Amino acid sequence: MTSPARLFTPLSLGPLQVRNRIMVSPMCQYSSEDGMAAPWHAVHLGSLAISGAGLLCLEATAVSREGRITPGCLGLYGDRQQAALQQLVESLRAVSGIPLALQLSHAGRKASSRRPWEGGALMSEADGGWQPGAPSPLAQRPGEPEPREMARDDIGQVVDDFVRAATRARDVGFDAIELHMAHGYLLHQFLSPLSNHRRDDYGGPLENRARLPLAVLRAVLAAAGPKMAVGVRLSANDWTDGGWDLEQTLEMSRRLEAEGCAFLDISSGGLSHLQKIPIAAGYQVGFAEQVKRVVKIPVISVGLITEPRQAEDIVAQGRADMVALARAFLFDPRWPWRAAAELGGTVQVPSPLLRCLPPGHPPIFGEVRIGQR
Repeated sequence: MTSPARLFTPLSLGPLQVRNRIMVSPMCQYSSEDGMAAPWHAVHLGSLAISGAGLLCLEATAVSREGRITPGCLGLYGDRQQAALQQLVESLRAVSGIPLALQLSHAGRKASSRRPWEGGALMSEADGGWQPGAPSPLAQRPGEPEPREMARDDIGQVVDDFVRAATRARDVGFDAIELHMAHGYLLHQFLSPLSNHRRDDYGGPLENRARLPLAVLRAVLAAAGPKMAVGVRLSANDWTDGGWDLEQTLEMSRRLEAEGCAFLDISSGGLSHLQKIPIAAGYQVGFAEQVKRVVKIPVISVGLITEPRQAEDIVAQGRADMVALARAFLFDPRWPWRAAAELGGTVQVPSPLLRCLPPGHPPIFGEVRIGQR
């Protein structure tokens, strides 16, 4: 008798239990207006909500208008934004029981940028942009204007903004929050010695550079309450000399766990234009594996995980507790169905979709009625 696929076993992320170990990774869509969810989000996320994944994490959502990466980024900084997100979540809940997470973020010096398909360059105020804030007045790329250095009051405002956004996320009904401390955004900028040259108690040694990210985690945990899972996405390596690295990531992971973080989602890069990333299938799995050795909370791996057997091996071999897929879901929104068919697993899908399998096909579906949690 063969053992069931590990990928299709349940997992607890703090107070949240997910049916399987497949996560839809947060993917920016750059399709909002003033931070509000749009029809595109309903269509895009609706298809992913019925994918059979264990967890659906919505894209990086700005905690302030200034904290958006682009003018098209999702936000949760006002009543209008909350109402639009509430409507979206209610639509997703009506068709699927998949747990929903929201990634909360502040872009820091990467804010006020054009959408990727518009080149991604920093926007001028004349073109509708704004001056970003950052730990230090260091431009993201050569030739771009410097961000303003955040004063202590600005730093306090960031914590308050995360708290307000987390409270709104809780009220909307999300099951989990993922704090974005990766990919060169504000909290990562404070962590990395490449972007943080401060001389006060927010700069210098790791204890100081970690001060704001840890304060944000503590404050969000208090705002979210005991029923929500609050995790963190970390970049494990800046992929350039003198930057944030695995050793610092391991120490930060220990500190995050000690503060009550429910899970860690391990990625890399995104901070420096000098980064040299050795792209290959599963190229970040080794980082997750190293983090998993120093913490007891669940660890998620992400990055060019595209094939079911590859994902199963990562989880079955104990290299990570869960896998997050992004581009694979854009290409194939039913990726977990294929994985279940190949690995002998079972996915939960709404009952109207059960007729898709031809007679005699091995069963891979467990029925979930529309709207059932």
